[in-house]
Amino acid sequence: MLHLTSCQWIQRHNNVIITGATGTGKIYSACALAHKACLENYRAQYQRVPRLLQDRHLGRADDTYRKLLSKMSKIDVLITDDWGTSEVNVTQQRYLLELFDDRYQSRSTIATS
Repeated sequence: MLHLTSCQWIQRHNNVIITGATGTGKIYSACALAHKACLENYRAQYQRVPRLLQDRHLGRADDTYRKLLSKMSKIDVLITDDWGTSEVNVTQQRYLLELFDDRYQSRSTIATS
């Protein structure tokens, strides 16, 4: 964790995966890393995966999908929380692939589960 606070992983566009049992501080750790990133002038955002997928669905309905995808791809550190709490269909899988493909080697993501 001490190494991650240097924010070098963000400069290198690496990603972080934090897993563990309920109540072990996964989100706290992810948010602490994001807070440190903000102190170093990076932009960070927290998103629960189920909500992110719901927003994507609504974005398709009102034609704001591309704007949402563009916005998410520009965030320096994106925290994605609650992986695996709900089933993801093929369309949602494609959206997540598109989002992470846009971020690949240009932005960093923290995934918690």
